Amino acid sequence: MNVMAVVKRITQQFRRDKRSLALLIIAPVLVITLIWLVLDGSEYTPEIAIDAIPAPLEEVLQEEFDNDIKEMSEEEAKEAFQAGDIDAFLTIKDNEVFILLEGSDATANSAALRTIQEAVQAMNGGSEAEPIIEYYYGSDQLNLFDQVGSVLIGFFIFFFVFIIGGISFLRERTQGTLEKLLSTPIKRWEIVIGYLIGFGIFTIFQALIIVSYSVFVLDIWMAGAFWQLLLVTFLLAITALSLATLLSAFANNEFQMMQFIPLVIIPQVFFSGMFPLESLAEWLQVLSKLMPLTYGANAMQAIMLKGLNIWDVWQDVLIIMAFATVFVVLNIFALKKHRRL
Repeated sequence: MNVMAVVKRITQQFRRDKRSLALLIIAPVLVITLIWLVLDGSEYTPEIAIDAIPAPLEEVLQEEFDNDIKEMSEEEAKEAFQAGDIDAFLTIKDNEVFILLEGSDATANSAALRTIQEAVQAMNGGSEAEPIIEYYYGSDQLNLFDQVGSVLIGFFIFFFVFIIGGISFLRERTQGTLEKLLSTPIKRWEIVIGYLIGFGIFTIFQALIIVSYSVFVLDIWMAGAFWQLLLVTFLLAITALSLATLLSAFANNEFQMMQFIPLVIIPQVFFSGMFPLESLAEWLQVLSKLMPLTYGANAMQAIMLKGLNIWDVWQDVLIIMAFATVFVVLNIFALKKHRRL
């Protein structure tokens, strides 16, 4: 009888909290679907440019490539690397095959190099050749952790600021502190901005410690300016904090706040650049544009792997700031329902 009483209590608890019941089923389905969409994409086909290569080699490449092969000079190819238009450049230097790889994307590098080497071997009748290989960004010393490290830094900063900031702001409400504040002449926007500034001070220290540890202790590849990377991570943390405070207005306890993780945080991991998106369906690539972590990871990869200046990624920085501004404005309106007087 005691067991049945417990079973009855649990059943009634789930009946009252339908959101938890729905999440119990929907969240695993959503995550598995995201993994399937990202990992079940078609094989990546690289974009390759050539200049003055032997006709037999060009014919073999044309046969093996699904994409059109572009013809351009080496200088034009370097400009195309900067624009993200090609993955590799192939030409002949001193009677040897010369391959210049873009270098910042391991998947594209591997696909381009494999296809070119197969074409060169086919032209030589199956005998192996040793082409000259150089990298426009990075080097052959770049490992997998260097490739995804910048995305991981952005993700962990975003994730922990979201959790701690959201629960902290939620407690302000559940413990009655927020209601007391709202009963005073203080304005809603002053509460939101004050909370962001107060918590933002600690996010500066968090970003400084995580980025310093990753770059100087773990020795992750860092080609750009340290302070610019720090600035991007701080903006990403503020965006996570503003999003967390906004969503906390729709949660009644810490458990419900945690339920936002599989719906808000996990999807951003799959579409932030950790996995290649070029081979996915267009609608999935559009979906990634709606996630703040996409722009943060893109800016951090450009600074860390390519050594670009923050002004080269100003669009990503501007979009991150726009996300934060929208979340702050929505949060101010969301607080309206908690003001009793």
